Amino acid sequence: MSKPTVILVHGFWGGAAHWAKVILELSRRGYTDIRAVENPLTSLADDAERTRKMIAQVNGPVVLVGHSYGGAVISEAGNHPDVKALVYIAAFAPDAGESPGGITQQHLPVAAPNLAPDSDGYLWLKADKFHESFCQDLSAEEGLVMAVTQKAPLAKTFGDPVTDPAWKHKPSWYQVSSQDHMIAPENQKWMSARMNARKVVTLNASHASLASLPVDVAALIDEAAVATAA
Repeated sequence: MSKPTVILVHGFWGGAAHWAKVILELSRRGYTDIRAVENPLTSLADDAERTRKMIAQVNGPVVLVGHSYGGAVISEAGNHPDVKALVYIAAFAPDAGESPGGITQQHLPVAAPNLAPDSDGYLWLKADKFHESFCQDLSAEEGLVMAVTQKAPLAKTFGDPVTDPAWKHKPSWYQVSSQDHMIAPENQKWMSARMNARKVVTLNASHASLASLPVDVAALIDEAAVATAA
């Protein structure tokens, strides 16, 4: 059975390289066409369009995977007919008219006080708080690299609403991070239950489960790929 293309979509305060360990694990599992979108993080429309363009470059079925804010992106971009499955990794899954910022207000995450806007409208995660906020289950050295290389979004992107969420039309999988300080676990459980996900996996992980538990994350992606191929 041929394997689909896996397209990985990062979230706020990171880039495509946040998927590094998952990419290696998927490769070990026999996936030969793995792609990672580099989102501009300037608006949901811009990020969804960048993702749609990458989907359009694929000839065949696609499994679309989103981490964090990337879940909003795959919800917006995932209605492309070649997308066969959606996988949410500690991610936002807004309904029509909802935004990541609006969902965040339902249960504020532990790290909410550690966000700081700059004079240009970008929203940063304070470098000295990055490790404890984003990836407390990684080493301090890995946390430092993530902090220094973080990709800040335009703050207004938080308020951009999803129009027609793909999870209402496509089979979906969800991974909850029970020790997440960036998206409250209560919000993750609520979103995953609402979407009637085919499977929900809870990991004892930080927001950066894609880096701290890549084998588990890759296993969920693989399960989605196999289920939809069958």
